[in-house]
Formats: sequence, C-alpha cells, structure tokens
Amino acid sequence: MLLHIHPDNPNPRHIKTVVECLSDGGVIIYPTDTIYGLGCDIYQQKSIERICRIKNIDIAKSNLSFICYDLSEMSKYTKSISTPLYRTLKNYLPGPYTFILPASKEVPKILHSKKSTIGLRVPDNNIARTIVQELNHPILSASLPGEMIEEYTDPELMYENFNKLVDIVIDGGIGGFTPSTIIDCTKDDFEVLRLGAGEWNE
Repeated sequence: MLLHIHPDNPNPRHIKTVVECLSDGGVIIYPTDTIYGLGCDIYQQKSIERICRIKNIDIAKSNLSFICYDLSEMSKYTKSISTPLYRTLKNYLPGPYTFILPASKEVPKILHSKKSTIGLRVPDNNIARTIVQELNHPILSASLPGEMIEEYTDPELMYENFNKLVDIVIDGGIGGFTPSTIIDCTKDDFEVLRLGAGEWNE
C-alpha cells in the first residue's frame, strides 16, 4: 500500500492504519528528517527478521536503531543518562542524529544479544514521531538496502521497488539524501562515527 500522509498535519486515520500494521507484525518504509527508512515494531521478532532479510544482513551484526518520540522515551532504552549527556541530547534532539548508548533491559534481547549498545534517534519529523507516539513505544529503524541512490528519495519509486517486500510505503514527500550523524556516547569523549546531516560542535 502507498499511503500519502501530510508531513505537517498527519491524518489520525492514516496514522492508525500504520500503527495497526506495525502491531500486526508489518514492515513499513517511512520518512524521517534525513532519509526514508525501513521500520517495524521493536517487539515483533519476525518483523525484525524480515527487515534483516530485506537488507541481507545478520541480525547479530546489524546496526539497527530505534526511533523514539522524545528524550523521556529514549531514556527507557538506555542505562542511566548522566547530566552532561542529557544536556547534549537535549541540545541536539529532535534532529538528524543517532546516538549510540548502552542498551537497557528494555531493549529486546534479539537486538543486543551480541552487543550491549543501541542506536537511539528522535527525528525532527512529525510523521515518524506521531507513529511512535500512537504505538506507545519506539519503532526499529534501518536504512534501505544497498547504496543510497536517488530512487530512495521518491516514495512512488520506493513503492515500485519494494511493494512486494513491505506492507506500507508512506509518502510524506520527497526525502533527503544524507543519513543521520552517528555519535558514540559510550565513552567519556563522544566520538563521531559518521558525519551526516547533523552538524557536530562538541
């Protein structure tokens, strides 16, 4: 299904359709404040396995992240956030950043059995955050398979390419071409693992 959702004022009925799809184990393609991504409910193991098959990756070695609604939700999925780290997160979020943090027990085992960290995002995108808010917990986020190509910015082309692999492609307008900036916060000195759409001045 190709589902048009207004980027500024998402239609509640459309959001409900997406949330029901995710709760039933569906996989979606959805917009963020950077690039379009593959998403599913973090508690649906079969959906996570489906995303790994689409991307042709091993789940134990995969770098999958969570899309959270806000800092408060984000804090459930990582061990205690220090005051300096909280200030940094508050300064940069919502925004085009993925923060690598120690995973808490709330993170499903399938996603951190081999490693103790998780990538967490709060994108500055109304559609993604409204979906997460209605679902009441994060969605898993993964980039589309292969290299970043222009076709990955156009929802109609993504629908043509992926409609047999995913349940819903959300059309929230033309997407970006540059992924998020990834910051490793597991050490005292934060390390930029990938400089993407977000500027980093720490």
